[in-house]
Amino acid sequence: MPPDLISCDDHLDLGQLPPDLWTTRLPAALRDRAPVIEDRNGQAVWVCDGKVWGNWAGRPVDRNVPAAPKPLYSALDRGGMTDPSERRPANASLRLKDMDRDGVQTHVIFGPIFSITTEDPVLRDACYRAYNDGLEEFCSAAPDRLLGVPMLPEYPEAATAELYRLARKGGVRQVNIQIAAAKPALSDPAWEPFWNALEETGIVLAWHVTVIGLKPGDPAAGKPASVFGTTKLFMGQFLEPFVDLFAWGILERHPKIKLVLAEAGTGWLPWLVEELDYRHWRLWEAKEYWADKGGIMLQAKPSELFKRQIYATFQEDHVAIALLPFFGEGHLLWASDYPHPDSVWPNSRAAIERQMAHLSPDTRRKLTHDNAAALYGLA
Repeated sequence: MPPDLISCDDHLDLGQLPPDLWTTRLPAALRDRAPVIEDRNGQAVWVCDGKVWGNWAGRPVDRNVPAAPKPLYSALDRGGMTDPSERRPANASLRLKDMDRDGVQTHVIFGPIFSITTEDPVLRDACYRAYNDGLEEFCSAAPDRLLGVPMLPEYPEAATAELYRLARKGGVRQVNIQIAAAKPALSDPAWEPFWNALEETGIVLAWHVTVIGLKPGDPAAGKPASVFGTTKLFMGQFLEPFVDLFAWGILERHPKIKLVLAEAGTGWLPWLVEELDYRHWRLWEAKEYWADKGGIMLQAKPSELFKRQIYATFQEDHVAIALLPFFGEGHLLWASDYPHPDSVWPNSRAAIERQMAHLSPDTRRKLTHDNAAALYGLA
C-alpha cells in the first residue's frame, strides 16, 4: 500500500466550524446579521437572519450530566474520538493526526453539504466569500496536505464572480456548487459565462451530493427504514443536471471543463451514459427521429465526452472497481469521506485492501493517488 493516499472527498462540516467564522470576516455593514451560534432548546445551533442552519458541535461536554443518546454516529465515534467539543476536523493539528493514523497524505476538503440560505443576495454572497476565506486560512496550516474546495453560490452571476475572485487569489484547484439547488436550470444561457470562466481559470468543478436526513413527516422517520431514506436522494439530485451537460452541448462547447461527481455512487453512470449514447444515435443516424438538427452542437458521443471530462469519487464501492473498463483507470478517485458516518476512517487501508486486493499495484496506485495527483496538479 503506498504511503501517500490522496482522499478526494472529505469534509469540514457546519457543526465543526469556528464560532467566529462569519462575525470576523463579513464586511462591517453586515456583521450584525452574521451567522452566529445560539442556544435553541438546549442545542447549540447556527442562526442567520432568524433561520436555523444546523447544529454546532463545539459546546464542551459536561461530565456531570448523563449523555443523551446520539442522533447520529460519525467516523470519529468509531475511531474513539467521542468529545465533539474538540472539533477535530476543524483543528488542523488534530486533523493531520487523524490523517496520519489513517495513512492518508492529502484530504480534498468539501465544506458543509448545504446551501447558504438567506433571502438577501448581498448577505448570501458575502457569507460564501467569508467561508471560502476561512477555509483558505485553515488549509494554509499544511497546504500540501489540506486541499480546500471553496463553495460557490447556486446562481450563475454570483458563482462566476466568486470563481474569478478565487482564481485571482490563487491556489484554488477545485470549487463546489450544490447543483441540486442551482437556479436557473443549466439549460439557461445565463450559465454560459460560468462555463467560460471554468475553462479560462482551469479550476475543476465539483458537484457533491446533498443528503441531510429525512424530511419531516417521512413515514420512515424513527423506523429501521430510515437508514435507507437517504439512498432515494443520491441519484435524483444529479440526474437532471448531469443529462443537461450533454443535452445542451455544455461539455461539447467547453472541452476544458473537468467535473468531479462526489459521493454520488458510480453504478448508475454506465447505464445512463449508454442511454445517452443511444439517444445520440437516434438523433444522428435514425433520421426519421429528428431530421432537422437546427445547428445544435451535439456531434460527439456522450460516452466520449464523459471519458474526456468527468471524474467520480468512491469509498467502499466494489461496483466501481468492477466498472473499471467503463471508467478507465484515470477517472475514478478514491475517498475516505472523513469524518462522516459512512466514512471508512480510520480503517481506510483495510477498505482499500477489501476491494482492490485483486488489482495490480499500478492500478491501485492510480485509484488511490495518481489520478488525483494528475487532476489537481500535485507533486
